[in-house]
Amino acid sequence: MKTVIYFYTGTGNSLWTARKLSEQLGNTELYPLTLTAQGSIHPQAENIGLVFPVHIWGMPSLVIDFVNRLEVKPANYYFAIAANAGQVAATLLQLKKMMQARGLNLSAGFSINLPSNYIPWGGAPAQEKQQKKSNEALKKIGLISAIIKAKEARNPDKGPLWQNILFSVLYRMSFPQIPKMDKSFWADAKCTGCLICEKICPVQNILMSEGKPAWQHHCEQCFACLQWCPEEAIQYGKNTTEKKRYHHPEIKLQDMLACVPKK
Repeated sequence: MKTVIYFYTGTGNSLWTARKLSEQLGNTELYPLTLTAQGSIHPQAENIGLVFPVHIWGMPSLVIDFVNRLEVKPANYYFAIAANAGQVAATLLQLKKMMQARGLNLSAGFSINLPSNYIPWGGAPAQEKQQKKSNEALKKIGLISAIIKAKEARNPDKGPLWQNILFSVLYRMSFPQIPKMDKSFWADAKCTGCLICEKICPVQNILMSEGKPAWQHHCEQCFACLQWCPEEAIQYGKNTTEKKRYHHPEIKLQDMLACVPKK
């Protein structure tokens, strides 16, 4: 029984999750969501998985676009994993509703708690805290694997009711503004013009101008540019200069670069 897992990753959490699940399932193909061509997507498998990060308590626009292009095969088993820092909110309910509108059924949806990459609210946690989260995530991935192998139907993971209501409102208010939220990014004097930020952006939102990155206002807010900058030269707003960067310790820069379109 073949499985295809599509993943979208900014700082490596979703890629790591997809890899670990793939190891558990066997006979699994991993495919970066950002490399799917335009037009309909036709997975050649019975089990179809989607692994992605929660952005502002909801689905990233890249994931929404992917779902809208996914071939409708009601007989397939569809599952999803939403990587988040402890507040999945109604993200997976949003996904299930969107899929239902297209004639697809999300058979199971899971929340995975991993360190946050949203540096404005705090830098990377201590290594021991990161390891603890990874260990707990691995245990859950084992349970998820068993559910998928059995093709069990499960209600999607969700947050408490108050969180689902409040954060869903905040998501809907923020979503139209996300592409232009890149106006808060800037590069300080440590920038060497190495081009990593330009290359790693999943939506090619960064162009170099006079040796410095310039954001083009179709941002996804994945923070890959900031978190993977080798000089820690990219900042967001006024309070990130002293904050520790985060990307998953088992994911390397080359892994990330292989997941994004080439210019």
